Amino acid sequence: MRKSSMKWLVSVVQISALLAAGASYAAAEKVYVADEEGNAVSVIDATSFKRIGSIPVGQGPHNVQVAPDGRQVWVTNNGQPAKAVHNMPKSEHGAMAGSGEIWAIDTTTDAVAAKVPVGMHPAHVVVTPDGRFAYVANGGENTVSVVDISAKRVVDTIPVGASPHGMRISSDGKQAWVANLKGGTISVIDTAVRKETLQIAVGRGPAQVGFTPDGRLGFVSLSGENRVAVIDPVSRKVISRIAVGTVPIQLYATPDSQLLLVANQGTRQNPGSTVSIIDLRSFKVVSTIKAGKGAHGVAIDRKGLHAFVTNLYEDTVSVIDILQRKVIATIPVGRLPNGVSVTP
Repeated sequence: MRKSSMKWLVSVVQISALLAAGASYAAAEKVYVADEEGNAVSVIDATSFKRIGSIPVGQGPHNVQVAPDGRQVWVTNNGQPAKAVHNMPKSEHGAMAGSGEIWAIDTTTDAVAAKVPVGMHPAHVVVTPDGRFAYVANGGENTVSVVDISAKRVVDTIPVGASPHGMRISSDGKQAWVANLKGGTISVIDTAVRKETLQIAVGRGPAQVGFTPDGRLGFVSLSGENRVAVIDPVSRKVISRIAVGTVPIQLYATPDSQLLLVANQGTRQNPGSTVSIIDLRSFKVVSTIKAGKGAHGVAIDRKGLHAFVTNLYEDTVSVIDILQRKVIATIPVGRLPNGVSVTP
């Protein structure tokens, strides 16, 4: 065989291998769930709807977020599980954890790849669209940590409102919104200067915020009012309030920006088990789907076909067919499943 022919053959083989590797990576769509009382992250195959793994992480993992490129998933926790101390109450045991951490999981191997100390009792973590920074709401100290993902260290700490909890970043990456659970406000952070520029008064018990992918609307769940507030991201004014189920927590807009799904948790004594679907043109609930006890976290796949809802009080994840508006699978996971995120 001539040398030029051999080079051509090698090039074809290399290109084919790269395409195959890319295809296999793209096909490996997975769902990650923070099992808060299990000190682990459950991994679900997003096609078969089966739990395919469990990754030990730090103490009390609360929220997970897949990075925009899908190669890492970040999880908030309270650091390494403390060693047992004889006759010490569980509540005091947990209080010894000190500052919290965020851990990075490699989605190819599902192994922990990094650990970064942040503030006290981190609740939610989000990643900027360019994948350079992670923002972490530290519920125990009323701050947001900004983590340089490449350097794996905190580069800024931003004071915000009381008990910052749920966070999201706008699709253009220019602002981060933080729900201040005990402050009744949303902190608006300018990501260019990494400072809080405004607090929007919204109502009682704001738990999670969100945006439509087209940037037209913002939202916040009001867990103390059983409503969702719709916000104009430009004027930063509340333009509508929509009644949903009891104690709404997480919410997520569909990729086409037409619908908003809201998980209604209820309480441990009186668990909620529904997901409200809001039409974002009429601002009305158009469907209510029964999920599991303590419906809490919600995330939607990239095609907008399925929603994954964590059920706190029965240790399961419900899979909702959004078009048919019904639960099509229930997946057992670890103890007290909380945050959930889907690979892009």
